[in-house]
Amino acid sequence: MSVTLDIRLKRANKIYHEGETVAGVIVLVCKEPLQHHGISLNMEGLVNLQLSSKSVGVFEAFYNSVKPIQLISSNVEVAKAGKIPGGKTEIPFEFPLLTKGNKVLYETYHGVFVNIQYTLRCDMKRSLLAKDLSRNCEFIVHCQPQKAKVIPTPVNFTITPGTLQNTRERSLLPKFLIRGHLDATSCVISQPLTGEVVVENSDVPIKSIELQLVRVETCGCAEGYARDATEIQNIQIAEGDVCHGLSIPIYMVFPRLFTCPTLETTNFKVEFEVNIVVVLHDDHLITENFPLKLCRV
Repeated sequence: MSVTLDIRLKRANKIYHEGETVAGVIVLVCKEPLQHHGISLNMEGLVNLQLSSKSVGVFEAFYNSVKPIQLISSNVEVAKAGKIPGGKTEIPFEFPLLTKGNKVLYETYHGVFVNIQYTLRCDMKRSLLAKDLSRNCEFIVHCQPQKAKVIPTPVNFTITPGTLQNTRERSLLPKFLIRGHLDATSCVISQPLTGEVVVENSDVPIKSIELQLVRVETCGCAEGYARDATEIQNIQIAEGDVCHGLSIPIYMVFPRLFTCPTLETTNFKVEFEVNIVVVLHDDHLITENFPLKLCRV
């Protein structure tokens, strides 16, 4: 006999803040009356930390520190064992979004080595012959906005062969001069990163100019830290040999879930950087790196 189980939240965007109530309904649809052994609903918030392959073996002590960190956990019995009538049944539920003790609700974030996730899980127990049913639903937690205003401080940059680091033979590099600015490196996460870049001159034709958003995730404990940088997104802002002296706008929207306000705790850190990458025709890469501080206001 077919039966479907679903969790529907009252908020379409599924975004909640600490202290609010997560409310919705459990929807059961079955053609005939259905016997069950109880329906329960569990709310859980976890930080999952993972080590990159290059760190495994380096810090054996790490394995104790990368256990999942539980931020929130509560369970409620929605319905005692009994019968559900045929058709569609909706069971309302409410959960206060509060932490236990002195724990902090970090913002939802999907990373590579750090993952902060909040889920609702509904379980319906059935008799031995019928399979138990379960359904997961993720909701999103945003941290409380900062009261203070973020004052944008523009950052100017000039890139020439002389300013480059990590270059072995500077004399072999073609001559170029690239200027520009970012309107701010302390950014409001809900607003785009903006600025401009100007190629003043270049001996070698330019192939492409790209903006690369990078997350820097650090996991660890007193014994040591593993720090890994991974790309979130790459946006091409110019293609081909651009006109010299022409200002090219920089505009990047921070992707939801893959970014969060800059976070620093005892066990892990989540930080962000942006790279301006100029690709020359001979596939030389010129990169300028800017650390970003993200916040929610």
